[in-house]
Parts: sequence; C-alpha cells; structure tokens
Amino acid sequence: MPAPQSDSRLPAEPPKKFDASSTTEFQVKMTKAPVWFCSFMASNTREKRRLHEEVLMIKGAWPLLMKQRNGGTWTREDKLQLKSMIRSASSVSPYLFIWALPGSLILLPFLAWFLDKRRKSLAAKQLLP
Repeated sequence: MPAPQSDSRLPAEPPKKFDASSTTEFQVKMTKAPVWFCSFMASNTREKRRLHEEVLMIKGAWPLLMKQRNGGTWTREDKLQLKSMIRSASSVSPYLFIWALPGSLILLPFLAWFLDKRRKSLAAKQLLP
C-alpha cells in the first residue's frame, strides 16, 4: 500500500495569529519603526482590550442598582456583582480622567507608558521568589 502523500497546497501548520499585545510582534511587523513606538502600539492595544473588558463588566449595572429603589432587596449574589462592577468602574477611571479634562488627550501616550511600566514591574515582582 503506498504511503499517503501530503498535499502541497495545504500549509504544514496553521499560520500564527498576530498578537497585538506583544512589542516583539510589532517589531517584526514594522521593521523600520523604533522600539519605543512598537512598545507604545502594543501597550495601546493591551489597554484598549482591557478597557473594553472592564466596560463589559459594568454592563447591566443600572437595573441592579435600581432593584432596591423599586422595592426589591439585594441578594448576596447581587451585592457581590455590584462590588465587582464598582471595582471595574474604578479601574477605568484613569481613562475617564483623560476625556474629562480639556487638553488632556495629549497625556494619553504618557498614561499608556505609565500603565505599561506599572504592569511590567508587577509582573517582575511576581516572578521573584
């Protein structure tokens, strides 16, 4: 019985998906861009994704907040859900600060740099024994 032949039209392995949160992936994609720009693009993508996830956590808070006002009572699960929504809202506050103050849009790259620096230092502390 002959050995099965591989079809040359099919790729040997699936193509690697672009990871927009990695600085090195941006460096490979944009070879002439400086490292700081690639780092900025990666951190911008990470923060955009994080902001989107946090806003999704807050979704549905209004009916839950109005439950007690409308004569209902909050259950233990409702209180835990409200607590997680408040934490999500507080983690989004730096972004809201940027949009609330006039001219503060200029600070956005510095905010992305600061958040990326803080994320890296926290990751380094977790790796230490």
